[in-house]
Amino acid sequence: MNGASGARQQDLVRALLARHGETYAAQSGITLRNTPQPLYQLAVLADLLSTRIRASIAVATLRALRDAGLGTPRRMLDATWQQRVDALGAGGYRRYDEGTATRLGEGAELLLDRYGGDLRRMRETADGDADALRRMLQELPGVGPTGSAIFLREVQGVWPEYAPFLDPKAVQGAERLGLPDDPGKLARLVPAGRAAAFASALVRVALDPTLAEEVRAAATR
Repeated sequence: MNGASGARQQDLVRALLARHGETYAAQSGITLRNTPQPLYQLAVLADLLSTRIRASIAVATLRALRDAGLGTPRRMLDATWQQRVDALGAGGYRRYDEGTATRLGEGAELLLDRYGGDLRRMRETADGDADALRRMLQELPGVGPTGSAIFLREVQGVWPEYAPFLDPKAVQGAERLGLPDDPGKLARLVPAGRAAAFASALVRVALDPTLAEEVRAAATR
């Protein structure tokens, strides 16, 4: 659906960002910077969000893992399996806690062995190639195509060579709002420095169709 005029599109974008322009990383308490610890926490969050579970539970679980001291690959690996299970359960991630506890330990070990626990080394290896980065991310247990897309959506704020990154879920949200469904045209609507927030807001609309009407109504005021 591409019928909205240029002025109407800008009104929709402003309303969307004003109401839902918070990244999932920010919602989970991650102050995203190009440093190892927040980047690792974002990778864990991408894993949690890619499971068939409410985003609010994934966000709460990332907070619980961090509160339990499991915010770095080394601490995640050094924790016992039961400590990981307990932290996941504290965040409400109970249906998938046992398998996820195993994956998080394996993923931390892979990151430490291959990249010294520093995702910036993965970035260097990818050298601006989004497909290459997604392939490397998907080597982490639990981070499949959905998880790698989530990571890129969120990290584009600090790794600008990947901005604007608008995956099919974000485009689905744009369609519901009457914004362009062509990623290239949609990318031209991204305000400077707000690519990650814009993508996250569109995903929220895709996940909750009621938000589309709310944003459309707000854009007419």
